[in-house]
Amino acid sequence: MKMLTTVALGAALLAGAANSGRALAEVTDKSAAGFEVTEKATIAASSAKVWDALMHPARWWDPKHTWSGDAKNLAFDPYGCFCETLKKGAVRHLSIVYADGATQLRLFGALGPLQFTGASGHLAYVLKPAGDKTELILTYDVGGYAKGGLAETLAAPVDMVLGQQVARLKKQLETGKPE
Repeated sequence: MKMLTTVALGAALLAGAANSGRALAEVTDKSAAGFEVTEKATIAASSAKVWDALMHPARWWDPKHTWSGDAKNLAFDPYGCFCETLKKGAVRHLSIVYADGATQLRLFGALGPLQFTGASGHLAYVLKPAGDKTELILTYDVGGYAKGGLAETLAAPVDMVLGQQVARLKKQLETGKPE
């Protein structure tokens, strides 16, 4: 992802949503201090397969939402870093703070344009087996300082991107291709 202004990022994300056929996702809470987004999906795969896919973001993460432009540069390293390799450097997107290996993955950090602010958040994935399917619930609670306010400038774009990522994960698991 190239350095974009918040307004340009928001416009690009909204245009992408219109073209993807996906409804705008939900910002479930917002205040002057931050915001929360929630994404839910029922995935036609076992929770073990969903967990495995979560741990391999290069397979499903949208390359448009990387700094390098290539999702193959994304990985969880042995120390719990959701990192991205750059030609000359690296990006630490999030760090694992809890993983039970089956149903809960919790991370801490700042995604995308949040890295240019004094904000960070907790991103949680909860997997609930439902027969031969899995209910996935993602929440991202973000707080801190951002010029112009977090909820007013960044909640909708962050929610849109995370919604797109959940849709890509679901599609990867159900069809073998994230697009």
